[in-house]
Amino acid sequence: MAQWSLAEHPRDSQNIRMSKTNLTRRVLVLDDDDLVPASLRLALPSHWSMTACSTPDEVWSRSDLTEFSAAFVDMHLTGRLETAEGLEVIRRLSSMVPMLECVAMSGNLDRKLMEQGLESGASRFLGKPIVTEEFLHVLEKIEALLEIRETRESLSQSQTHNPTRAPRWIGNSEKSKDVLRQIASLKGEPGPILLEGESGCGKEVAAFLLHQQELPRTRPFIRVNLGAIPESVFESEMFGHMKGAFTGADQNRAGLIEAAAGGDLFLDEIEALPLANQAKLLRFLESGETRRVGAREAQHVQVRVIVATNRSLSEMVKSGEFREDLLWRVSGKVVRLPALRDRREDIPLLAEYFLSLERPRRNKHFADDALALLQRLPFTGNIRELKRLCEQVSLQAPLPVIREQDLRQSLPTGLMPTGIASSMNQEAELDLSLGLNELTARYEAYVIRQALTRFTEPDLAAEKIGISRSSMYKKMKDYGIERL
Repeated sequence: MAQWSLAEHPRDSQNIRMSKTNLTRRVLVLDDDDLVPASLRLALPSHWSMTACSTPDEVWSRSDLTEFSAAFVDMHLTGRLETAEGLEVIRRLSSMVPMLECVAMSGNLDRKLMEQGLESGASRFLGKPIVTEEFLHVLEKIEALLEIRETRESLSQSQTHNPTRAPRWIGNSEKSKDVLRQIASLKGEPGPILLEGESGCGKEVAAFLLHQQELPRTRPFIRVNLGAIPESVFESEMFGHMKGAFTGADQNRAGLIEAAAGGDLFLDEIEALPLANQAKLLRFLESGETRRVGAREAQHVQVRVIVATNRSLSEMVKSGEFREDLLWRVSGKVVRLPALRDRREDIPLLAEYFLSLERPRRNKHFADDALALLQRLPFTGNIRELKRLCEQVSLQAPLPVIREQDLRQSLPTGLMPTGIASSMNQEAELDLSLGLNELTARYEAYVIRQALTRFTEPDLAAEKIGISRSSMYKKMKDYGIERL
């Protein structure tokens, strides 16, 4: 008999944050103990329906498996702890219904078994006895992921006739699925939240998705590029000021933090914040209070803070560029975004999406050979660089079909297929017909792009690769490289 414990909580308790929706979602529960699905059914939110099965054969006999959003599967379906039949059930379900969110359940909390559950395709492992809060928490995170997927699908279906520029995550690779799961797992969680990733890899999109999944959808979302705020006006911009506080302050003005009250404040490029201003931001994060410049009284502001960086903040702490106490404050919840080169399977989808955004619409698409070339490019500037390339080639290509030769003509000098740089595929063949000078120039341009991607500022990038500031700017001009 499986262990079971259900806390006494009413259905849809106000203490449990569940999305309000008119859509009925279906969950499949496979357990040989009838008490388990019966108890789960009592706790199930009203917009979920449950189907219970006691054997795998009952599951495989169903013709409606694709209609389920989630499946909770017991690991030991015959009562023998030495046999984990549920692993094969999850493996088969994940193969048959790729979008199904599977959850493994067991009273045996052996680490090897739990890891096997995840390896077989489960997104989570629930230990028995299960309590209401944990069960509803898992449903909440699953529902958040489903809502993200449904939003993407609805936008994709309307894209052909009504392209939208609303931020959305494009891609179906395992890396992309992992990002969406990380975002969904943070639904209802207070901040701060730290987004880590290279420049141009989609941190602003991730921040917007974090914001969009919260209710109500009318909550403010304020984006602040900290690298673009001069150090001298940081306090006035972030916290606001009172009339007469300084020369030019001719009226009271709310700061950006106040503007985000009740919603999300997205602080991009936190690595660019000077140490003095880091202390001011830390004080707000610790107290939740802001004081306008020139004001006597502070006020409490309820806001969730999402910060983003394209550098390693821990390395900056070691070099004395970033406060360690601020790092601990902002890194409690971290979402790590992959570089485009780490999810190359998503490049065709991204490329076609960017073509669809072009205005006026040019009704063009990539040929297979062009897409194959795109997937071999290094894209050190990540998604931002891919977007610029798509814009350029859609303008220059003479035919509705964008061919490989059209794409090559639109490539900047520094953007080259894999195989030229040491970090690329070493087995790819070099195009020796280009000649040594051209290959050397392309590699040099690649190194400069890499340096600018990592260090952003040309002066610092020049120092890191051992050339003068003037040489850096000259080479950027020669190779047509823009600041990222």
